[in-house]
Amino acid sequence: MIIEKKKGFLDPKKKKENKENKKIENKKSANSATFKHSAKKHNKKETKVSRKKMSMGSRYAVKSRKRMIPTITHLRDDITLGIKPRKVSKDHVRVIPIGGVEEVGRNMIAVEYGNDIIIMDAGLEFPTSDHPGVDYLIPNVSYLKKYKHLIRAIVISHGHLDHVGALPYVIEDLGNPPIYTTGFTAALIKKKHSEFKHLPTPNIIQVKKGDRLKIGKEGMFFRFFGVEHAIPDSIGTILETKFGDIVYPGDFKVARDKDNNPVEVEEYEEMGKKGVLLLILESTNIEKEGFSGTDEEVAEGLESVYEKAKGRIITATFSSQIERVVDIVKISEKLGRKVAVLGFSLKTNLELAKEYNIFAPKKDTLIDIKDVDKYPQNKVMIICTGGQGEENSALVRIVNKRDRNIKIQKDDTVVLSSSIVPGNERPVQYLKDNLARQGAKVIHYKMATVHASGHAYREEVAVLHKLVKPKFFIPVHGFYFNLVRHKELAMELGMPEKNIAVPFCNGTIINLNDQKIEQIKDSVPANFVTVDGLGVGDVKEVVLRDRNILAQDGIFVVFAVVDETTGRVKTSPDIISRGFIYLRESQELLHEVRRIIRSTIEANTKIHPIDVGFITEEVREEVGKFLFQHTKRRPMVLPVIVRV
Repeated sequence: MIIEKKKGFLDPKKKKENKENKKIENKKSANSATFKHSAKKHNKKETKVSRKKMSMGSRYAVKSRKRMIPTITHLRDDITLGIKPRKVSKDHVRVIPIGGVEEVGRNMIAVEYGNDIIIMDAGLEFPTSDHPGVDYLIPNVSYLKKYKHLIRAIVISHGHLDHVGALPYVIEDLGNPPIYTTGFTAALIKKKHSEFKHLPTPNIIQVKKGDRLKIGKEGMFFRFFGVEHAIPDSIGTILETKFGDIVYPGDFKVARDKDNNPVEVEEYEEMGKKGVLLLILESTNIEKEGFSGTDEEVAEGLESVYEKAKGRIITATFSSQIERVVDIVKISEKLGRKVAVLGFSLKTNLELAKEYNIFAPKKDTLIDIKDVDKYPQNKVMIICTGGQGEENSALVRIVNKRDRNIKIQKDDTVVLSSSIVPGNERPVQYLKDNLARQGAKVIHYKMATVHASGHAYREEVAVLHKLVKPKFFIPVHGFYFNLVRHKELAMELGMPEKNIAVPFCNGTIINLNDQKIEQIKDSVPANFVTVDGLGVGDVKEVVLRDRNILAQDGIFVVFAVVDETTGRVKTSPDIISRGFIYLRESQELLHEVRRIIRSTIEANTKIHPIDVGFITEEVREEVGKFLFQHTKRRPMVLPVIVRV
């Protein structure tokens, strides 16, 4: 926030004379708040804004009880600042991680060369407890929006939301450029876009492994290669530039045989033989030693658990884990169990998987969730979402007895076929506790091999580095610590430190050619943008701050009526408290608060006309100070002063 101060306040004696000037000033600064007081009559000195007291809920707070000299305030957000970097000569290629290098999620990378901009992925991030009421966090594309006429393509590596989820929210700002991706990912994108009726049909160009396409006006080409990941039809991208190839696999893991030898790595070997200028590689699981589990190991683990189950089996997993669901259905068919699917997103994804021949169950395998009770309990498998304890997910509805068809029973076996996403530890623990209370047997990934990550562990990452042999390297996808750990691995494998560029934050600008790679001082806006209900970007940081204050210390509303003639408070001030104190048990505190309200108001109503705005700030400050002294808490204090 930028606060600008402007002198020259109007004298009350000249109000009529300057009425038209006021209107003109307001038109010139539509977003400015202009307050007018008489400095001559009251002879008050300017006081500074106390930012520490902003947490008490006011835009302004003063350090003393002196009258506050007003300011002209223009609130500006990082969304509109710092959009100058663009001069991209043909002496280098520029790489800008718009998102995904300070968090897990919100992945988006821009590659610039000459008059071409290529975007790789456009993902969202799920909010944490620091973002109350927010649905998603998406990348700030204000820089790309300014140069949308230069955007030649968006390349989507796969269909997970952390790589594709932001598309409906940013595609118009980016000028609706063509989207290059595979068939199944394209189907997921179209399905999601159908929920946004105001958006035009996305311009999707389907590609497949082995395709090579010219892109833009600067002579660059795309090549695509297959990638092993936790969702079908994942692809990596090779961007051919005059300096060399830029390789971006997206999310990946290395397939292995039973003897733990890497398989299906021929394409990576070819890249290494040809020569790679730059490798942009994920760092999500860089802290985990060894190799991630394989799908075959998970299938064996699930079958072992299912064979021991005496009653119904309920398996919860991510709706995007299509291949996992396919394996679960095959095991169920082998064990003679009927399968019911619960969860809108899961059903939708399975229908799309059928269209692309990824999912082909036997004729009588799938049953309606309403028909589950028609079959013996030991012949039923229910597949649903909700393994992360999400509030409105299918499994949570079942546990909370809000599902019409399924209730937890004593002999049920509930398998949580997913790891815990950071930040979801508490909801998952509550979920397990409630399942256990209702008599279900709970199996999760720490008890049996019922889940494997789709992201490469440290040893797999090392394998890819050895095969690709890049000259330069940029680690992405993860917190800064992950990126540094990835840099250390690359150096252990023999890469010089000067050839590695670790993005310091989202929006970092990295230039490279065939001689060197360097981060420059400039950056582009890359703060998160919120999606809250139907609003995109309208929940600013100040709103999140207020929500956190309300969640932590509550709200304290004061209502007082002032006699405009005498300046005295009429009747006792009313007080409403929510999330702060229980009023019936705090009468002494409230009595003192009412005394402070009355004395503060009446001490500042001797000047006519009564300045309600100033009195409101004085009441807010004094009440907030008193409450903190007696409770060590800072509720949001909202005085409402009415003149009669």
